[in-house]
Amino acid sequence: MEKNVKVSMLCQIYGKMLTEKQYNFLNDYYNNDYSLSEIAENYQITRQAVRDNIVKGEKKLFELEEKLGIMKRTQNQEEQIVKILSELTKIQTKFSDDKIANILENVKKELNCLV
Repeated sequence: MEKNVKVSMLCQIYGKMLTEKQYNFLNDYYNNDYSLSEIAENYQITRQAVRDNIVKGEKKLFELEEKLGIMKRTQNQEEQIVKILSELTKIQTKFSDDKIANILENVKKELNCLV
């Protein structure tokens, strides 16, 4: 997974555990596509101060994910749900019983809500 996407996802999961500056700078840099210079200008600080906050924020996000593993667990669950949906579709196409079809359709709807 690309680093930008990963940091953005980690920021959504663990953002509240960062300082307000770290969160704002990471959000501006990764989600709003601001340059270091633009962020520095907006907050009236040096470009280096922005970079330091971003690096510290990234480090904290990766440490939290390593310890807690929420993103990895979520991705694994989504992959399992996709596999289950695929298997349900196979069953649905092989058997034409209306009751089974209705039950499977309801299960698929519930699983789709989780993805």
